[in-house]
Amino acid sequence: MPSSFSNPLRLEEIGVGEASGTWGTLTNTTISNIATALASKSKNIASDADATFTMPDGSADDIRALHLKLTSVTLTATRTVTIAPNTVNKIWIVDNATTGSQSIVISQGSGANITIPNGQCKVIYTDGAGAGAAVIDAFADLNLSGTTVIANASITNGTFTGTQVDILSQGDLRLQDSSGGEFAAFQAPATIASSYTLTLPADDGDLDQVLQTNGSGVLDWVDVASGLTLVAVKTASFTAEAGKQYLVNTTGGAFNMTLPTANVGDTIGIIDYLGTFNTNNLTLVQDVATGNEKIFRVDESGTVDTKNWSTSIKYMDATVGWLPAGD
Repeated sequence: MPSSFSNPLRLEEIGVGEASGTWGTLTNTTISNIATALASKSKNIASDADATFTMPDGSADDIRALHLKLTSVTLTATRTVTIAPNTVNKIWIVDNATTGSQSIVISQGSGANITIPNGQCKVIYTDGAGAGAAVIDAFADLNLSGTTVIANASITNGTFTGTQVDILSQGDLRLQDSSGGEFAAFQAPATIASSYTLTLPADDGDLDQVLQTNGSGVLDWVDVASGLTLVAVKTASFTAEAGKQYLVNTTGGAFNMTLPTANVGDTIGIIDYLGTFNTNNLTLVQDVATGNEKIFRVDESGTVDTKNWSTSIKYMDATVGWLPAGD
């Protein structure tokens, strides 16, 4: 039976009765070729064109190397490197260290191939399927368990699935512009007394609104406070509107100011027009439409009875309702 080279490394398998007197030499060559298959070696693309690297039968060649560093003359376009023969089934770690900032396409047959950008490295394998042989990314759909430490990562069109991302040591969350030249960044303060979470609103708000917190980390869109609009003197019960300041005259008798359905941050101003609230009261009445807007933290109407009184009230949230704006 003659010697054969059908194994993935094209090593000589000596047939029965073959290689008389040369066993030692052939064995040493085989061991050397196996060592190359576990080593890091280089192959050079000698011209600015596609190249084919063939793994020879039995003899030494760096194409066998586990880690294969591809170098070149200056390349002016993406070049294809074909690994031959198309029956070789093997894993390679291929490093595109070519000159000219060009990608390299690794191919074997008419099947799929792998593109490696300049300066990057991929773990690939050839399936050795003959004329239709394919080159496959060995790390496609890679599933990592445990803790994976990455010093520097660039993710293209990736999706993160998880419940938490920790950016340590006051690091930035950077959102780059379209060209990648500039960015907008979010950063934590140098010291935080107690951890907190900000919960975003459920929609994108209305024109000219701003984000406001309820004091418990829940954000909502509110209208920008641009000063209160003064309203003509009120002498009888009325329904107030947010953003208005009311002159109130109760000399003719006590009456009510019904509060409107509120949004967080709504403000209403009240001025005692003649300083007589201590004689005839102004009563703040809950929103009649919903009946659930608390006044001064309680679920009932509130009375204003301070002489020469001037204040503004602000709607905080459903828990405390309307409070004096300074509270």
